[in-house]
Amino acid sequence: MAHESIVTLTEANFEEEVIQSSVPVLVDFWAEWCGPCRMIGPVLDQVAAEVGETAKIGKVNVDDSQALAAKYGVRSIPLLLFFKDGEIKDQVVGAGTPKDALVQKLSAL
Repeated sequence: MAHESIVTLTEANFEEEVIQSSVPVLVDFWAEWCGPCRMIGPVLDQVAAEVGETAKIGKVNVDDSQALAAKYGVRSIPLLLFFKDGEIKDQVVGAGTPKDALVQKLSAL
């Protein structure tokens, strides 16, 4: 079960939740059928709990939001994009990055 502060992102709310966000946003592009995506879910829950309101975590299901996946050039998942002031500042491909490294990347924005 996802941490309550993790936002489900779609084409309808991406602009407001990510691009216009006043805090850094970590966006996870994922899919139900993706094993590594399911592995990183609990790690993102821990990141969300640790960063609190200083940053935001959002998840984009690439099957449900194909236009967003195409817009951001998602070719493999999980793909984590780090946004600040509406722009991509960093990215991580795959599920191997530990929680502390993700928290550090968010904090550095």
